[in-house]
Order: sequence, then C-alpha cells, then structure tokens
Amino acid sequence: MIDVARLAGVSQQTVSRVLNQNAFVSKELQERVERAVRELGYRRNNAARALVTRQTMHLGVVTAGPMQYGPAQALFGIAEAARELGYATSLVSLGDTDRDTMRQALDHLVADAVDGIIVLAPTVAAAVAVEGLASSVPLVMFEPGALDRPRTVAHDEVMGAQTATHHLLELGHPTVHHLAGPPGWLGSAARIEGWRRALTKAGCPIPEPRVGDWTSASGYDVALRMLQRDKPTAVFTANDQMAIGLLKAASELGIRVPEDLSVVGFDDIPEAQFLKPGLTTMHLDFMEVGHRCVERLLQDIRGSQTPPEPVVAPFLVPRASAAPYRPRS
Repeated sequence: MIDVARLAGVSQQTVSRVLNQNAFVSKELQERVERAVRELGYRRNNAARALVTRQTMHLGVVTAGPMQYGPAQALFGIAEAARELGYATSLVSLGDTDRDTMRQALDHLVADAVDGIIVLAPTVAAAVAVEGLASSVPLVMFEPGALDRPRTVAHDEVMGAQTATHHLLELGHPTVHHLAGPPGWLGSAARIEGWRRALTKAGCPIPEPRVGDWTSASGYDVALRMLQRDKPTAVFTANDQMAIGLLKAASELGIRVPEDLSVVGFDDIPEAQFLKPGLTTMHLDFMEVGHRCVERLLQDIRGSQTPPEPVVAPFLVPRASAAPYRPRS
C-alpha cells in the first residue's frame, strides 16, 4: 500500500479509502490510485485486513439434497455476487439433512472463520434441520415457498402456481390437472397449494395430483398413465423438465398440444422457448435469489438497519403450449 501511495502521489489513507470504495474520494484521485494498483499488481493482504476489520471476506454455503435447476441457479448467483463484492465462498454439500449433520456443517464453516452462512434448503428435512439451530455468525436461508423475511429469501411459489392454474382456467378449461414434484420438497408443497387454491377459488373439481421426481423421464412415465386414464385438457406441471416428458408422452399418444391439451410449466428453463410448441411457463429468477441471499447476509454482517428488498415475484411467460379449451367431440 505504501508503494501504491507513493506511485499515485497520495496518502496511504487515500489508497485505503479508494480500495474500500469510500464515496468521499474525488474521481481524479480514485483513477490515480486504481492506475497505480494495476501497474504494481497490488493485491490486498486479506489476513491483515481481517485483523483490522474482524472480517475474513469469506462466506459459507450449505446445500442440502439433489441440486435441481432452481437451487443450482441460486448457487451460481451466490458465487457471482460474492465474487463481485470481493468475497470467497466455501461450499458444504450434504446428502443427509438431519439436525446433527446440519449442525456439523455449520460448525465446520464457523471453524473455517466465515463471516456468515447461506443455507440452500429446498427440502422440508433441510429446513427443519436448520430451524432452531443457533449460529455464532449471521445466517440466511433460501427456502422455496416460504415467506420473504429478513433471514429467509424466497419466491412466492404459491402465488406462482395460482397464476399458472388461473391462466389455464381463463382459457376456459373445466379444470386443471397437476403433475407434482416429489414429496419432501418445499417447492412441491408450495406449487400444490397454489394449484389447489386457484381451483377452489374458481369452484372447479380438484383432481388427484400425479407425482414425478422433477426429471423429464418421470414426467414422461407419469404422463403416459395420466393422459390415458384421466384424459385432461389442461395440465400444470411443477417444473419444466417434467413438462418436457409430458410433451413427449402426448406426442406418442397422438394428443396434440395445444389443440387437444394445454400445458403450463414452472421455472422457465432456457430450453423452454425452443421446444415445439414453445412451453408456456412461470419465470422464476433464481440467479436473483442468489444475489439477494448475499445482499441480505452482508446487511446482517454489517448491522444495516435498511430492510432488504423482496425477491422479484414469479411471472407468466405465455408461449404456444396453452390455448383456449375446445370440447372434445
């Protein structure tokens, strides 16, 4: 830092202010310091910084259960936001999610001197395991379907499922069948709840949901039975991968989409727009979830009193897989 200050012709205090992004530094001084930093290849001594600030610039992340599209994207968002803000991340991935295993994961990260911890908890078991556990560092959870609170980051997936179901009802379909996610997942429960609410509010029959495991293969297998046995005119699937399997099953059975069957997915994976027909689906910004997890954790670490902004709500992306109801002859 002494060398940077000498080359830039400023004080060490000015160099420190620029590196800490202090707003009370002129543009001209900031550019001089940044130019000197580049020329000298200066890198902060994080160990020395930690002694002064009592922060290690190091965040812990715990993931629990298989990483489906949403949690995986949230993890990318966490890593991206942390890196942009100068933080390193340590990842602990858990298969089992009982309280003892979760406690060990949190203790491991605390011993690793992290400033805070983010828990990606897409399953009921993971959320229950974390509940009530004390942590000596700030902790934030991504908990699908939960309320968006200071310690919890979440989309309103109940509302998202209601919107998807309501869209199909507005197209005139007498009811909407549901290809649900597996038991034990918070997202599965939230999407079933939203689907039921929409049908109840409209006074429509509520068919028994058919259960897959999030994969296209399960969507295909379950849909083959559903389409032949239940003969739905509209199906809301709990994620886009299962919707892909359903579209294949419909094609093999000679059921035209959307002429005979309307389909709405959930998540808006990148491939959804390239299907034939393009998949109508609910868009969830999981990368933004990851960014907000980091933002909220840093607010807690810094003791900020500013309430965090809520996560952007899911919204419908209409494409070609859903159409007005046509009574079958």
